[in-house]
Amino acid sequence: MRFTFNTKFTALCLWMGVIFLLSHQNGQDSSETSGILLELLKLLGIGPGSSIQGALSYLVRKAGHFTEYLILAILFLRHRKERRSAGKSAFCALLFVFLYASSDEFHQSFIPGRGPAFSDVLIDTSGGLTGIILYEWKQRLMERQNPIYCKK
Repeated sequence: MRFTFNTKFTALCLWMGVIFLLSHQNGQDSSETSGILLELLKLLGIGPGSSIQGALSYLVRKAGHFTEYLILAILFLRHRKERRSAGKSAFCALLFVFLYASSDEFHQSFIPGRGPAFSDVLIDTSGGLTGIILYEWKQRLMERQNPIYCKK
């Protein structure tokens, strides 16, 4: 039996691990992750307790959710399309993102200072959907530019 190293599958698994580790942070550590933004806001004169700072911090955290799952969807599609036809890949990617986001929120229910939020699952899934749209758009664009383009 010959072992082949699949970099696309490895990248997908590593990214899933990154998401898991970020979700495994307790509430305080998770809040400190966006500390760089808070320091930047202080330099701009937006100090602690400001309503603008709170809103921006919230937006950055939610943008993080969106981006994590946008990347997850793209990595899933890259791996899946290497092995199967394109027909059901987008649906499978969206289902995969939704299920992983749901399991991630369930995981957070066991972490001190964290809790599950279905709104985060929706944000995560919309990030995944955006990733799918961007990936499919890029694939079609490349096919038009090069008709013999191989979908790998």
